[in-house]
Amino acid sequence: MITETQAQDVIGSTAYGSDGQKIGKVGQLFLDDQTGRPEFVTVHTGLFGLKETFVPVAQAELSGSELRLPYTKDMIKDAPHVDLDGSHLDQAEEDRLYSHYGMGSAGVAGSYGEAGSSYDTGTSSGTSSDTSSGTAPGKHARSTTSGTSTDSSTDSSTDSSTHTTSASSTAPAGHDTSGPDTDSAMTRSEEHLDVGTSNKESGRARLRKYVTTETETVTVPVTKERAVIESEPVSADNADQALDGPDISDEEHEVVLFEEHVVVETTAEPVERVRLGKEKVTEEETVTGDVRKEHIEAEGDVDDRRS
Repeated sequence: MITETQAQDVIGSTAYGSDGQKIGKVGQLFLDDQTGRPEFVTVHTGLFGLKETFVPVAQAELSGSELRLPYTKDMIKDAPHVDLDGSHLDQAEEDRLYSHYGMGSAGVAGSYGEAGSSYDTGTSSGTSSDTSSGTAPGKHARSTTSGTSTDSSTDSSTDSSTHTTSASSTAPAGHDTSGPDTDSAMTRSEEHLDVGTSNKESGRARLRKYVTTETETVTVPVTKERAVIESEPVSADNADQALDGPDISDEEHEVVLFEEHVVVETTAEPVERVRLGKEKVTEEETVTGDVRKEHIEAEGDVDDRRS
């Protein structure tokens, strides 16, 4: 539980949910008008922390600069939007918040939902809420931005919903998502495309050898023998051969004829070597992306001297 002496340290601390997730910076602390006890904090949530979400702090714990809240980040982000009446939290708005966080009407004896514990305003801080004065049970709160002690004594004739005590005599220079007290400057940021490359498989190539059959025509000369009949007159040179044998007889004479035939065979011989390799080629691609840019504009009577 957050005590009054810890109020100064709560503002500007970093809030974490019960699931351990970081939620945002604490902007304001709201104190009960009757008891002066811390009741709510606002936490910057949403894109760039532009939204302030109300969260009860009955069972929150402050450790250094970290505020541990008994609710998950999703439950806090889904809390209802609250319209402040000045620096006070209206009773109806309180009831809506307590209902969202499962604490029941006015935060009395309700369940903490996902936090898994209960809250009793009569005993949790050692200070009982006095309901005999006719004031609604201690759930009107005032905001403080410095954590200094605030006057919790309230005149019974004064409406507690409008009672405020200044928390600091000097107003802070600015208020933004980086904390409640900042200088007068605002930082403008832009997004830029960070373009790089990564390797991924785009395909595969392989060498494959296969066999086809083709018809090849070759002209080959072949030699053939044929019989030829020739005659020559009998002369003194061949008379012996001509008169060898009977004068008159039957006779046969034969010669063997030869011819060449084409013989076809195939032989394999290497003709070339084929190798599979890789080479790199560089091409240009154009990429398009959306980037966000912050713009700062001034309202009112301001001399804009930006170039």
